[in-house]
Amino acid sequence: MWIDHAIWWHVYPLGFTGALDGQPGHRLPKIVDWLDYLLELGANGLQLGPIFASETHGYDTVDHFRVDPRLGDDADFDKLVAAARERGIHVLLDGVFNHVGRGFGAPAHWLKGTAFEGHGSLLELDHDQPEVAGHVTRVMNHWLDRGASGWRLDAAYAVPPRFWRDVLAPVRKAHPEAWFVGEVIHGDYPAYLRESTLDGITQYEVWKAIWSSLNDRNLFELAWAIERHQDVVAAGTPMTFVGNHDVTRIASRLVDERHLAHALVVLFMIGGVPSIYYGDEQAFRGVKEERAGGDDAIRPAFPASPDLLSRLGRPVFELHQRLIGIRRRHPWLVRARTEVTELTNTSMRLTSTDGVNRLVALLNLDDKPRNFGQYAVKPHDWMIVE
Repeated sequence: MWIDHAIWWHVYPLGFTGALDGQPGHRLPKIVDWLDYLLELGANGLQLGPIFASETHGYDTVDHFRVDPRLGDDADFDKLVAAARERGIHVLLDGVFNHVGRGFGAPAHWLKGTAFEGHGSLLELDHDQPEVAGHVTRVMNHWLDRGASGWRLDAAYAVPPRFWRDVLAPVRKAHPEAWFVGEVIHGDYPAYLRESTLDGITQYEVWKAIWSSLNDRNLFELAWAIERHQDVVAAGTPMTFVGNHDVTRIASRLVDERHLAHALVVLFMIGGVPSIYYGDEQAFRGVKEERAGGDDAIRPAFPASPDLLSRLGRPVFELHQRLIGIRRRHPWLVRARTEVTELTNTSMRLTSTDGVNRLVALLNLDDKPRNFGQYAVKPHDWMIVE
């Protein structure tokens, strides 16, 4: 299936195109000028943040069937999808179906009358209402019919898993190749996958363990998360990441910038479908703050074309290319089982296998060289043995 070969480049369109505080305009096609850059990186999937009509940031939807006027219209969407398909790029859409903006024209019985996680601008949908399920099914099919390849389901963790099961059954009948990944932050990932019938979940546990263990020089935390990750891979195809539109950028999160490569090695070595948040491949900085406008630093506008990017980010871009190249040579990694076979606070041997093929990654966070049998890894360095 195509998802076994997918690597996403994740774009937040309202920020990327400079539309967040703008007037109506045809900005969505600006992303077309970055599709060749996506391919140069080594990715083959465009993961879009919200593109539907909303009141502010995209997650307060007011019309699931209409492109946000700040981004354009149906013709702009069709242009982007056609350009992506010409290049063999799949498009993943962001579906906000747990809550809606206050301007959403829903019948009163579609709503619970409660605000999502205390945000007064976000009204929770009542997922016990069959009409809500029917609406979500129609929305999914509508945009899959127009060329999307799948959906990331926002705040899936707040939705009863049976709702996704009921919604996805008819959608899969119409679109058997589509892929569905739910945003799940905490909890029993394998159980949620089984009960919801989603294909994957967002692997926040591994995300947190990567940067936390590197900062604390405590790779036992990462080893524990990787061990738990094996059950998640057995249950589905999780989305793995070191950055997204909701978290501080990895380059800002890490105390020691020399450990950025270690984070990326783990991302591309373990099972799952990797997602790269736009700008992370250029070592962009950005800190998320818990305040109004606190997401602005991690959702910036990009220049009109890749040629206008600073050359300072090129080494990190090339590191991504190198690691994605290894991933491409070993596509079986999407369903790989990974075992930690050597471990100290500051060093780790990761062995990934599908039962036939094998790949080994050696990480050294220490100030001294580390010998892994016949292989010597320099201080704060890494090695992959193919």
